[in-house]
Amino acid sequence: MSGADPVQNALEHLHAAQDLLNACTLIAEDVTADRRRGRLSGLTVAVKDIIDQKGLPTTCGSGFYREIPAVSAAAVDRLEGDGAVIVARTGLHEFAYGFSSENHWFGPVRNPWDPATSPGGSSGGSAVAVAAGLVDGAVGTDTGGSIRVPAAMTGVFGLKVTHGRIPTNGVFPLAPSLDTVGPLARDMRTLALLYAAMAATENGPSPGTIEDLRIVVPRMWVDGGPLETLVQSAFETTIAQLRLLGAKVVEMDLADIVPWGKIQELAGAEAAHVHRAFRTAGQRYGPEVDARLTVAEGVTAGEYLEAQAWQARLIENMAEALRSADVLATPAIAQRRKVIGDDKIGGQHYRPVLSWFSALINHSGNPAIALPLRRFESSGGPPPSLQLVAPWWQEDLLIGIGAHLEERGVVGFTPPPIFYGDAQGP
Repeated sequence: MSGADPVQNALEHLHAAQDLLNACTLIAEDVTADRRRGRLSGLTVAVKDIIDQKGLPTTCGSGFYREIPAVSAAAVDRLEGDGAVIVARTGLHEFAYGFSSENHWFGPVRNPWDPATSPGGSSGGSAVAVAAGLVDGAVGTDTGGSIRVPAAMTGVFGLKVTHGRIPTNGVFPLAPSLDTVGPLARDMRTLALLYAAMAATENGPSPGTIEDLRIVVPRMWVDGGPLETLVQSAFETTIAQLRLLGAKVVEMDLADIVPWGKIQELAGAEAAHVHRAFRTAGQRYGPEVDARLTVAEGVTAGEYLEAQAWQARLIENMAEALRSADVLATPAIAQRRKVIGDDKIGGQHYRPVLSWFSALINHSGNPAIALPLRRFESSGGPPPSLQLVAPWWQEDLLIGIGAHLEERGVVGFTPPPIFYGDAQGP
C-alpha cells in the first residue's frame, strides 16, 4: 500500500477487499477535489447506498431503483462540510428491509470474521468496511436495529440516535416514523466525531463516568431472549464489572418492555405504503423482501391504529423505566453467527433472533449504542456486544459512557482475521 495518503490507502483497501467481502456497491474513483478542512479532515467514510450523494446513483440495493440525486442528504452534506472524505457507497439488505445483507441483486455482504457468515443488516456493508479496516468510519441507517445489529456482528461501535436527531431527508425511507441515521466506527473518538458532524453539534461529548451510574437490567427481556451461551455469560460478567466500577445496577422485570408487541404491524404498514407505487407498477423485488412486503400489505388500518396505541404505551413505559435510571442495559444481539444462505439460527428464523434486543428501541424512539466487549474468548467470532439505551436526546450520555468504558478496557475493537487497516482510528 502507498502509506502516505490515507484516502488513497482507503481506496486501495476497498478495491483489494471487494471480491472477498463485497462491502461496496460503488468505490470512488477520484476524491481529491472533495477534500475540505474541518473536525473530520482526512477521515475516510463510507455511506450506505440508501443515502443520497449528489451525482452518484442511489440503488437502495434493489434490482430496479436507480436515482441520481441533484443534492446530497443532509447527513452527507454535514460530513463533507466538516472535512470527511466519502470514498465508497456500501451494500445493504434490499431497500434496508432485513437483517442479513444477503442481497438478491448484488450478492451477499460477507463478514470479515468469517466470509461464510453474514455481517447482519441492513447496514452490513457499512459495518464490514469499518471492521475490516477499509475506512475510518461509516454511516448507516437504523429502523429496527440496522446499525446496532451489524455493528455487534462485526465487532465495532454503532450508534442509533433519537428519532429526529439527525435529519433523514435524502434517505430512502423504510418506515418513516422509525428511520434514523447514525455512525459506525472502530473507536469511540471517531464515533463521537461522526455523530457531532451529522447532528450539527458544536463539540463532541466529554468522557463520562461509571461511578454512581444508574443502570436498569430488564430481566424478562434479557432472560427471555434466544441467547447463545457466550453472549449470556459475557453480559452477566460485564454487569458485574460495571458494579465493581461503581455503577448502581437494578434488575427489574418490566413486563411491558419485551418483544414483540406490534412491531410488525407498525413497521410493516409503513413499508407497504412506501413501496405501494412500485408494487402497483409491477417492479421486481428479491424473494425475501417480496414476501415481507406481501405480508406487510395485509396489515389493516385498524391493526395499524392498534400498533400506534401500543407504541404510545411503550414510549411511556420506557420513559418511566428510565426516570429512576440513567441507562438500560441488554446484550446488543442474542447470537453472533448467521451462515449465509441459511435463514435459521438455532432452529429459529434469523430475523427475530438478530433483532431481539434492537427493534423495540426504534419503536420507543430512544437512542442506543452497541459496544464491543473486550477480554472474552470469542471462539473465532466477533466479541459479544453490549447495548445501552438512554432517555430521548441523551446521545452524549451514551457516547460519554462508551468512551469511559473504552478507557477502562471494558469495551474496545478487536481486529477480525480479515483486516486491511493499520490504525484503529484517526
